[in-house]
Amino acid sequence: MTTIAIIPARGGSKRIPRKNVKPFHGKPMIAYSIAAARACGLFDRVVVSSDDAEIMDLARELGAEVPFVRPADLADDHATTIAVIQHAIQALQADGATPAHVCCIYATAPFVQADYLRQGYRALLDRPDKAYAFSVTSFPFPVQRAIRLDGDGCVDALYPQYRNTRSQDLEEAFHDAGQFYWGRADAWLAGEVIFSPASLPVVLPRYLVQDIDTPEDWRRAEYLYGALLAGGEIAA
Repeated sequence: MTTIAIIPARGGSKRIPRKNVKPFHGKPMIAYSIAAARACGLFDRVVVSSDDAEIMDLARELGAEVPFVRPADLADDHATTIAVIQHAIQALQADGATPAHVCCIYATAPFVQADYLRQGYRALLDRPDKAYAFSVTSFPFPVQRAIRLDGDGCVDALYPQYRNTRSQDLEEAFHDAGQFYWGRADAWLAGEVIFSPASLPVVLPRYLVQDIDTPEDWRRAEYLYGALLAGGEIAA
């Protein structure tokens, strides 16, 4: 039985073209995820799932395996993470692998840290009744105080029942940090729901979390990474 990292990296990013291989602080974006997977010391294999020849060649140069090509129907804008990981596990099993624990690490996660990957693995081992452990972080502002803009361009409370509740009395809320998802191989294959009581949280500090979906996100991530690098809080 093996422990495998699977890094999904398709070639067709729309909002940031070639996002997975675009240079970020001097390295291709995917390099950070591959390096963290290798550095954590947990994985028997680090595998990249891609449909793109340039990404596959680069992944091999960076020390990852690319033992299969992801099919086109799992490389479009509608493919889910679970479906992509299911395909990867099945392809590896067909080649004789026997994965027990599989960690999906996103290719656009330059802030992912080996220590938190280890923490997620330990959490899953300690709770055999759970299917997944994945990275989360807290919202910086109470979600119950969210507002919306109505059809007339005016403001209204999204949760009006909390208008007069003190912020310190509101339940803290968390969101997916978009870095990694540990799971038991059988849970991935069964399609068990990740955002559910079947999962355990690996809580990250907010300064290590930045979604990178738009050019604005990318710019913010570069500023944040540069500050953390200058402060010695992450390694180059």
